[in-house]
Amino acid sequence: MISGSHISLIAGLIYLWSRRLWAWTGILSISPQRAAALCAWLAALFYAGLAGYSVPTLRAVVMLSVALAAIAWQRNTAPMRVLLLALLAVLLFDPLAVLSVGFWLSFVAVALLIYVSAGRLGRPSYWREAGAAQLATAVGLSPLLVVFFQQVSLISPVANWLAVPVIGILIVPPALLAVVLLFIWPAFGALLLQVLDYVLQGLWWVLSHMAELPLASIYCLPPPWYAIGLAAIGVLLLLAPRGFPCRYLSPLLFLPLILVDVEKPKPGEAWLTVLDVGQGLAAVVQTAEHTLVFDTGARYSEYSDMGDSVVLPFLREQGISRVDSLVISHGDNDHSGGAESIFAELPVDKAVSSVPEWAARENGEYCRAGQTWRWDEVTFMMLSPPESGFNGDNDNSCVLQVSSAQQVFLLTGDIEQTAENWLVREYADKLASDVLLAPHHGSKTSSSLALLEKVNPTLILIPAGYQNRFGFPHRQVIERYSQLGMAWLNTAEQGAISVRSGPETIKPKAERAKRQRYWRTPAPNRQSIDVR
Repeated sequence: MISGSHISLIAGLIYLWSRRLWAWTGILSISPQRAAALCAWLAALFYAGLAGYSVPTLRAVVMLSVALAAIAWQRNTAPMRVLLLALLAVLLFDPLAVLSVGFWLSFVAVALLIYVSAGRLGRPSYWREAGAAQLATAVGLSPLLVVFFQQVSLISPVANWLAVPVIGILIVPPALLAVVLLFIWPAFGALLLQVLDYVLQGLWWVLSHMAELPLASIYCLPPPWYAIGLAAIGVLLLLAPRGFPCRYLSPLLFLPLILVDVEKPKPGEAWLTVLDVGQGLAAVVQTAEHTLVFDTGARYSEYSDMGDSVVLPFLREQGISRVDSLVISHGDNDHSGGAESIFAELPVDKAVSSVPEWAARENGEYCRAGQTWRWDEVTFMMLSPPESGFNGDNDNSCVLQVSSAQQVFLLTGDIEQTAENWLVREYADKLASDVLLAPHHGSKTSSSLALLEKVNPTLILIPAGYQNRFGFPHRQVIERYSQLGMAWLNTAEQGAISVRSGPETIKPKAERAKRQRYWRTPAPNRQSIDVR
C-alpha cells in the first residue's frame, strides 16, 4: 500500500537528485530549486496515481504541492495552513470523502503530528522523535478507532516504530531501484527483489507475533457522543507541552470512553437478532447472562468470512466476550463458514451441530430432538433432527425453539418439507411460535402450509442475500405468507433485524430503517406488530 510518507520520501529524493543535476547543467534561466520542485511534483503525481488517488495519497499530494510551490516561489507556509488547504482540496475533489473512515483517520493523524512537533523546543533524536510521533497518533486516534471499530491496538506504537522506517528506508527505495534495474540488468534486479522479499517476510513474521501477544488489542463498546468530545479534550491535554495547566487530569477525560454500560435483556426476556450476512444465516439469541449463536454465515476465502466480518463485530458491540453455545445447524458453507473465526476469537463453552466436524470436537455434541436447557428463566428446546436422522443434509438441520416469558422464537436452519412434515406429526400444536425464522431462506421446497398453520407465527424473518442467484425468498412462499396474514421481513431489504420479547407486542427493529441514508430507497418497515 502506498502511503503519504512514501510519496513524501520519493518526492524528496527526486527533488535532491533533480536539484543537483540541474545545477550541474549550468542552465540558470530557471533556478535549480524551481526545476527540482517541478520534477518532485510530477513524480509525486505519478506515484500517487499508482494508489488511485486515495484520500491519504491525495492529501499528501496537495500538501506537497503547497510545500513545493513555497520552495519554488520562496514563500513561508505554516504546517497547519498547508493541512487545511489539503483538506479543502480533498473536499472539492471528492465531497463524499467525509463518509470514509480513512478521511478522518488520515487528516486527524497529520494534525496530531503537527500539534506535537510544531513550535516545540529542543530537537530529540530520530528514534525518540519517531517513537513520540507513533505514541501521539496511537493515543490521539484512539477515540476515532473506538467509534469506527470498537477496538484500539496497544501494540501499534511499537509496531509502527519498527515497521515505518523499515518499509520507508529499507524496502521502498531499493524496490524502486530494482524495478529500474529490471530493464537494465534483469538478473541483479531480480536478485534485489528476492532479498527485499526475505526482508518483508521477516518483518511480517515479527509483526504477526506482536499482534498475537496478550492484550495487543482491546475491544470497547460504542461510546456515547459526549464521551468523544471529552476524549478529544483529553488528547489535546495529554499531548500538550510539559507544564501545561491541568495536563495531569487528561486520563480522567478518557473514562467515559471506556466505562460504557450496555443494555441487556432482563430475566425471562430473550432477544433475537438475525444478522445481515448476505446469502446465508447468522442469528444471535441473548438472555440476561447468556448468549447463543445460531449459524455463522459463509466463508469466501482464507481471509474473508462472515463470522469475522459481521458476527464478531455485533457480539463486541453488545459487550459479549464469550459464547455459551454455538449452534451450527448443518454443514453448508453459508451456515457454517464463519464458525472458525468465532472459535479463534472468543471462548465458546459448547458447540452443537448435526455435522461430525463440529459435534465431535472438544466441548461439542450432536443436536438431537429432546435436548432442553434453561437460561435466565428462558427455555431452549431442540426439536429436530431425531436420533435416526433424515436422508438430506438440509433436513438434518438443528431446529431450536426458544421460549421466553412472553414470546416464542423458532429457528429452523435449512429444513425442507420432509423435516417439516415430521415436525408437524411429532409436535403438532407445540410448534406454535410468535417469530419464525423462515426455513431454507424462503425456498419453494420449504415453508409448507402444514408447518405454517401449526407454527402460526406473527412475524417471519427471512435471511436472504440481495438479488441472490437462488431467487430466495420464492414468490410462491411470499404469497403463502400473505394469504395466511403473516407479516414478514427480509434481511436483504431491512439489513439486520432484532426482535425483543415484551409483554404486549413484538417490536422488530430493522438496521436499515434505524440508520437510513438519503441515497437508499426506503425498505418496507413494520416496527410494531401485535401479538395474537
